[in-house]
Amino acid sequence: MEKDGYLNRAYGVCGTEATRQLYDAWSESYDAEISENGYATPRRLASALRENTSDLNTAILDFGCGTGLCGLSLKSEGFRVVDGADLSGEMLAKARQKKIYRNLLQVEPDAPLPLRPGTYGAITACGVIGVGAAPVSVFDTLMNALVPGGKFAFSYNDHTLEDPAFQTKILDYTGCGAARLLFSEHGKHLPGIDLSSTVYVIEKT
Repeated sequence: MEKDGYLNRAYGVCGTEATRQLYDAWSESYDAEISENGYATPRRLASALRENTSDLNTAILDFGCGTGLCGLSLKSEGFRVVDGADLSGEMLAKARQKKIYRNLLQVEPDAPLPLRPGTYGAITACGVIGVGAAPVSVFDTLMNALVPGGKFAFSYNDHTLEDPAFQTKILDYTGCGAARLLFSEHGKHLPGIDLSSTVYVIEKT
């Protein structure tokens, strides 16, 4: 398969079960392929969260953790307690090998997410919510799992930014005062395929 074959497929996949199957198949080559394309968002996102979080001991959920690349960036920024959750069991197996997560949870396709309200002080969703990935409704579930004052750090790639529903979801929270925007920056995502992303940090009020 060509270098960016899985990347091309990822942005066109539909449905949670199809997404799980793709990422299961991709798990063996994911880290190498994504690194070859200059994957920059995990580092950018972890840095933005660190700039806006004073407590390095706060419990963080790395939602859609994949093989653990965002988790590694969070650890490098000094965060000490990180859990991971993902749809793909094969990707979670790779994440487990990195020994960076306190707990790892497999999310079942089309099942309610087992997240209790107010569980986490921070949640990350690095390249997770958007076109070819988790639906915009997941945004609500993750916000609900935050404690008041908790931070949600996430990214929208260029494909996702073209769909107004995803930007509207941010405005649904910030416009009514349910959250406030702390950080927003457009920058490199996968320069190898000329794709950028916007990293956001919002605070639940």
